[in-house]
Amino acid sequence: MTQIIETLSDISDNYEAMFVDLWGCLHNGVTAFPAAVEALQAYRAKGGVVVLVTNSPRPRAEVAKQLVTFGVPDDCWDNIASSGDSARSAMFQGTVGNKVWFVGTEAELPFFEPLKLIDSPVAIERVPLEEAEGIVCTGPFDAGADPAALRPQFLYAKQNGLKLLCANPDIVVDRGEKREWCAGALAALYTEMGGESLYFGKPHPAIYDLARRRLYEVAPDLPDSAILAVGDGVKTDILGAIGEDLDSLFVTGGLAAEETRTGEHPHEEALLAFLAGEGISPTYSIGFLR
Repeated sequence: MTQIIETLSDISDNYEAMFVDLWGCLHNGVTAFPAAVEALQAYRAKGGVVVLVTNSPRPRAEVAKQLVTFGVPDDCWDNIASSGDSARSAMFQGTVGNKVWFVGTEAELPFFEPLKLIDSPVAIERVPLEEAEGIVCTGPFDAGADPAALRPQFLYAKQNGLKLLCANPDIVVDRGEKREWCAGALAALYTEMGGESLYFGKPHPAIYDLARRRLYEVAPDLPDSAILAVGDGVKTDILGAIGEDLDSLFVTGGLAAEETRTGEHPHEEALLAFLAGEGISPTYSIGFLR
């Protein structure tokens, strides 16, 4: 059964490093959470290493730029592993061909910038769906639109055997008070229709391989027992941590705030009922990262 804690410092001395989710834990898509920033600053001041592990489809450098706009200071983290970089690596290795139909926004076009880590990368060309060998999805064209609007295009793609590369497995995020669809919702729809979707963010293994590489750039050879995974998504952050055999801290005041009746802290009975319904048991739970 999960242990409810009040502050990160209650358990942080047990871990040398943390894989920390961004959206819902460190910021809300608009502004940083000051208490979360302070908690991570305090952890790093005592020698802890923080790797931000995000399902953002953006490359690491673009994530860092975005954090500045949200008011997240760079002294509360050490490195970044993004779903975008994990997916880009696969794309430049030709996983969905070299002619791709892009589903996403102009703001996510840095996804296609060259990736120096790949030897002899495939030359990627964005083309209309009718000319495509595969699909690259960083998110909806319109985050507020029903994903089902893409059914006609997805039906055509499925009938032509196109694979969909999903750069963000999240289904939804909360931008401030507004809930928005993510690439994971489109990938789920495509899979439901009989298409093949390829995932590279949490809870799938590829992003954890990248996160460990990012961690080892700062602190080589730490065992998994020294790592705590922190996040607000039970089907992404917590399920992924369990799959990687990592201890986890569930931030209940994010996506599951209503289900866990989180005020300052989660309501214990509601939290346990929610986790039982999901069939998941994080090591620890906390209302908000602080």
